[in-house]
Amino acid sequence: QTTSSTLKGAIQLGIGYTVGNLSSKPERDVLMQDFYVVESIFFPSEGSNLTPAHHYADFRFKTYAPVAFRYFRELFGIRPDDYLYSLCNEPLIELSNPGASGSLFYVTSDDEFIIKTVMHKEAEFLQKLLPGYYMNLNQNPRTLLPKFYGLYCVQSGGKNIRVVVMNNILPRVVKMHLKFDLKGSTYKRRASKKEKEKSSPTYKDLDFIQDMPEGLMLDADTFSALVKTLQRDCLVLESFKIMDYSLLLGVHNIDQQERERQSEGDHSTSDEKRPVGQKALYSTAMESIQGGAARGESIDTDDTMGGIPAVNGKGERLLLHVGIIDILQSYRFIKKLEHTWKALVHDGDTVSVHRPSFYAERFFKFMTNTVFRK
Repeated sequence: QTTSSTLKGAIQLGIGYTVGNLSSKPERDVLMQDFYVVESIFFPSEGSNLTPAHHYADFRFKTYAPVAFRYFRELFGIRPDDYLYSLCNEPLIELSNPGASGSLFYVTSDDEFIIKTVMHKEAEFLQKLLPGYYMNLNQNPRTLLPKFYGLYCVQSGGKNIRVVVMNNILPRVVKMHLKFDLKGSTYKRRASKKEKEKSSPTYKDLDFIQDMPEGLMLDADTFSALVKTLQRDCLVLESFKIMDYSLLLGVHNIDQQERERQSEGDHSTSDEKRPVGQKALYSTAMESIQGGAARGESIDTDDTMGGIPAVNGKGERLLLHVGIIDILQSYRFIKKLEHTWKALVHDGDTVSVHRPSFYAERFFKFMTNTVFRK
């Protein structure tokens, strides 16, 4: 119910304060207790000796696990001043709701970060995941899992609004000719009529099988890098008992783009350039499977914006943008498991043990046999 501009303003003020405040603290190793710290600062509208005056109602801003998230940002090659600049310097852009989750989505104007509102349970689940997430990232910065950069809460008028800052998988400056949300399941997995009427619909598994029977062809090295990354990610998700996640896939068709340009008489070249400040530096798709920037190397992504080169069945050149999304919804399953636990123990049914591994295996098979091909 909070108006969007109020929320955007509060997020920017809060992050500006907390990241600035953190930079005065010395770097150190992340300790177990860092995952459970919650810092809270009050922002009265008239201002205080710590916080600036503002035009919104009084609010309180909470930052979860600030030291741990600082470490994650560093691991992904995001400098504090870049993070602050992206999030706080320019207005946030509200996206028309892409999912059925009822969440609000904002993107930073340089296209680097997504801010998404999450439910209390999802925020709680993310907090529980953090130590394991930390361990996995340390061993392997190459991942298609969501990259979480911060978890915050705006408290105002008795309401709590929790937001998570993540990587943006589909840059707005690259036209996505096709978008898919894929789970590797075919049960009811077709885009609705209403979805298909949108200017840029998100299709599902059955649509993919029908429209791209040959799949997306990648060269051998890229294919094996992608398969390795997916394999590890699925293992991690399975170990956390997470299910119901999707692969978000954006397809930019280079040849189609060139045909569109020619038919428009090439008016559109200049405004297709990415906005200033967009470095495509971190968390591009290519990055996620090669893992360079995490070690301080920059991958030359000028022509590809970090997309993964591929070709479709017609031989057209494509750039793919991919990432795994919706991994925080699994608290539902945990709750279900708690309810059925007693029944399981008594009748020896091990369904709970198999479900996440079944999901992961089916997901992995679909991606590496049907969607992506060598």
